Amino acid sequence: MKDFVPDLLQHLTLERLDENLYRGESRDTGGHHLFGGQVLGQSLIAASQTVEGRGAHSMHGYFLRPGDKKVPVIYEVDRIRNGRSYTTRRVVAIQHGQPIFNMSASFQVREEGIEHQIEMPDVPGPDGLPDMTELLRQAREEVSEKLSRFLARQRPIEFRPIDPTDPFEPDPRPPFRQIWFRADAILPDDPAIHKAMLAYASDYSLLGTALLPHALTFLQGTIRAASLDHAMWFHREFRMDEWLLYAMDSPSASHGRGFSRGNFFNRDGRLVASVTQEGMIRRI
Repeated sequence: MKDFVPDLLQHLTLERLDENLYRGESRDTGGHHLFGGQVLGQSLIAASQTVEGRGAHSMHGYFLRPGDKKVPVIYEVDRIRNGRSYTTRRVVAIQHGQPIFNMSASFQVREEGIEHQIEMPDVPGPDGLPDMTELLRQAREEVSEKLSRFLARQRPIEFRPIDPTDPFEPDPRPPFRQIWFRADAILPDDPAIHKAMLAYASDYSLLGTALLPHALTFLQGTIRAASLDHAMWFHREFRMDEWLLYAMDSPSASHGRGFSRGNFFNRDGRLVASVTQEGMIRRI
């Protein structure tokens, strides 16, 4: 197992401080603030630590303040309800004595019911597609040393975009994007780990889909952006160490906000999860 995958697993492992109180270490992923995916994944793990025999089926969160990537995050769990079929938890992520993120998560006893799903987009498979890290390395020849180090950073999750854009000089295009991704090593079988890692990965590229029609990217340095809220639904079982297709679109951008949504499919075409996010987008 490659070193950065165990590091991510350790990153998603929380220290129990007291009943309903946990601490998660932070990582510098190259951005100005704490990576939102870290807070999403760790919050879901914190909620999961207080639930037995039920899997998370949805989570809804609001980003309240920018996170500090240099200090740990404290997670306080409120056991709102334990029902016969559904369990609800509320999690508040705290830094410097103030809440930076608030999330509600719902867990369900496994049961059978009616089934249907939308079709997976007809796109090429991941085999033979270039990895995003390599694409960024190729584009970093004329950037600053700090940005160059960020672009070259090895990541625990391998991303293979189907139709990549130039990160510095993109052309306007419709607000649709598809990326194959998977963890870069075999993971434990615990479904809670796979869901937390999917929540972590879901914050990559999603808000950026709202920039596509405007020929903008985060690496140009011409916009200020931040996630405002994030919601996920887990439909079917999946593994993060197997290829998943992240199919994203952005139906709207207005009033300094961009709205994006995504669906996750496995290679068999089964819809395993869905996500929505709205974020602040301002020109500098």
